[in-house]
Amino acid sequence: MTDPSPSDVALELERLRGVVETGFARLDGQLALVVQRGEQVEARLADHEQRLDALERSRWPLPSITVLVAVFSLSLTAWQLLH
Repeated sequence: MTDPSPSDVALELERLRGVVETGFARLDGQLALVVQRGEQVEARLADHEQRLDALERSRWPLPSITVLVAVFSLSLTAWQLLH
């Protein structure tokens, strides 16, 4: 087997350089897509957190509902006993 000539080595290195550049460009595109999707997920998460906070503020606390039901039941029982 003979040693490759310098021009063969240079040609192969140039081909290898092109393959590496193409691979890096593909990886760069995929990373940009991952970053974009991550930002979209963060935005959706922030929106969901705001909506959940709004729901939590607008709901009736369970102890308050229990007290209202108890007062209503007591009132209804008293009304039935008196009439």
